Amino acid sequence: MFYAVPAVIAAVAITMAVKVVRRSLELRRAWSSGLTAEARCLHRYTTTSSHGDNGRTTTTLHHVYEFTPSAGHPVRFEEANGSTTTIEGDFVTVHYAADRPEKATAHAPSPVKDAASTVGQLCFLGLMLAFCVFFMVTANDLFGSDFP
Repeated sequence: MFYAVPAVIAAVAITMAVKVVRRSLELRRAWSSGLTAEARCLHRYTTTSSHGDNGRTTTTLHHVYEFTPSAGHPVRFEEANGSTTTIEGDFVTVHYAADRPEKATAHAPSPVKDAASTVGQLCFLGLMLAFCVFFMVTANDLFGSDFP
């Protein structure tokens, strides 16, 4: 028990860190490609999730966009945390990489903001991971060979 729970939490933290880095790289690649297109917002919806027993909920705004890149085939993608002023039927500028148009973004280029957000999230996840390792090492030292 003293190994299983921290190990699961550590695995989740590592998985989340990989997702954060992957999304940051996708955004950077789309912004740096220089390719843009006009996309239409096809759908807008929200999702909510509750966090524990304290009654706190988080709402995330999602948009579904469709655009035609220079290759000529329509591409549809979904993006979370978009502009609250974009509604169904609106046209927005999207940035995309030629080889991965499905990883496009309607977010305006802001590499400094993205880098700061990525670093902040990775620091938090690193602290979670460090605490899990510290907890497992401490539990092992306290209980020694009696520890299952």
